[in-house]
Amino acid sequence: MSTTTSVSGVEAPASAATPPQRLTGRLKVILAVLLVAQFMLAVDFSILNVALPAIGDGLGFSLSNLQWIATAFALSAAGFTLFFGRVGDLIGRKRIFLGSLGLLGLASLVGGLATSPEILIIARVAQGLATAAATPAGLALLTTSFPEGPLRQKALGLNGALMSAGFTAGAVLGGVLTDLLSWRWAFFLNVPVAIAVLLIAPTVITESRPTQRPKMDLPGALSVTLGLLALVFGLTQAGEHGWTHPVALVSLLVGAALLVAFYFIERKAAQPLVPVHVLRKRTVAWGNVLGMLAFVTETSLVYLLTLYMQKTLGFSAMTAGISFGVLGVGTVVGGMLAPKVIARTSTITTLVAGGLLQAVFTMVLLLLGDTSASMALLLPATFLGGVGNMLVIVGFMVTATTGLPDHEQGLATGLASMSQQVGITMGTPIMSAIVTAATAGAVTGAAILHGVTIAIAVNAALVLLGVLIAAVALRTKKQAART
Repeated sequence: MSTTTSVSGVEAPASAATPPQRLTGRLKVILAVLLVAQFMLAVDFSILNVALPAIGDGLGFSLSNLQWIATAFALSAAGFTLFFGRVGDLIGRKRIFLGSLGLLGLASLVGGLATSPEILIIARVAQGLATAAATPAGLALLTTSFPEGPLRQKALGLNGALMSAGFTAGAVLGGVLTDLLSWRWAFFLNVPVAIAVLLIAPTVITESRPTQRPKMDLPGALSVTLGLLALVFGLTQAGEHGWTHPVALVSLLVGAALLVAFYFIERKAAQPLVPVHVLRKRTVAWGNVLGMLAFVTETSLVYLLTLYMQKTLGFSAMTAGISFGVLGVGTVVGGMLAPKVIARTSTITTLVAGGLLQAVFTMVLLLLGDTSASMALLLPATFLGGVGNMLVIVGFMVTATTGLPDHEQGLATGLASMSQQVGITMGTPIMSAIVTAATAGAVTGAAILHGVTIAIAVNAALVLLGVLIAAVALRTKKQAART
């Protein structure tokens, strides 16, 4: 007789065999290998942010072209994630994971040795493609290695904590390495880590793929990849030139049209890249919306506070970067707490509680002033806001991957990774455009503080939107009947 188990109010098939209740030695090694890889991938998203001026001076980037160091990576990482997530389902997640880490190590070496802007941009594109392949493959290997329940929740909690900590650690490391050594070490750092993972991973991670290999849905792959590329490019242009800029508007419209076309292509495809029944699953659809909002808000807050500390308070890049260590600690604490909160309450309760905690302490930042005394407010607020944000991120990961069979975990984690990377990419351009509009071109400390304050208010509103979605859209009929 088949039984079911409920995770966050969603009925899901229970495993036929009793899942392990604690981490075995082998599972600990698998977890360590995958977490180290995901941490390294997260660091890459932010490690070059504070190093951009030094890179521009070293390689001769013009000021207008400097943003392409970040944009080239973001376009590749966000645009190809869903495609590579599905490829991992088809040819094997272990194979994709190891191959992409090899590419990341090679691209990082080339980037660190780059002698011209062209070589560096090529290396950044390759790093983005490697990230687009490794992130969903690594997450799929994590979810298929750990069964639904407490162990998977614990693994996802640690994964989420290290991913978010990696993003903030990147900001710290980027400033420290650039000031003490050279911006090139922001690239070289990946090489020994990639080698270590490539040496250990093949001995402990088993291959994961479906028994039947369907054909690739090329029309679907092209439409979603090109749509995401256009959307992300439009967002970066909006952040740089404003939302009314023709290139930004056209790119955003083209991206939206291609994503709509993708949905209709998938409805008719014999072997779709993303089966429509998966997109219609409430936990998958709304869970990924929550994930996108979680990454939009917290990563863009790092940008806003960097701007505040450097332009209003006059801090150096290194000092501003080190200040985010407090946020990193908060995310680690949140990642460790999340599985326990989920186990004692529910995933929905965790999402709502985490969102409210993040919203409250984001709104506290509206009280920031123009003196360094405000750091006494900023540091505890970012710590507690980071705890709340990580509760949401882990809740999103559990929600978005629950109730799907192992052969669709690559798809589920590809969607989750896409939400994460598009959210990271969207956040900074959106908040940058708000600050630009609010300051009206003024660059004084007071003007920057005014613009940052308005953007923080928008950030808090987006967090509250996520709370509303979690409380309403994810509520089951049984839960609704009790209220």
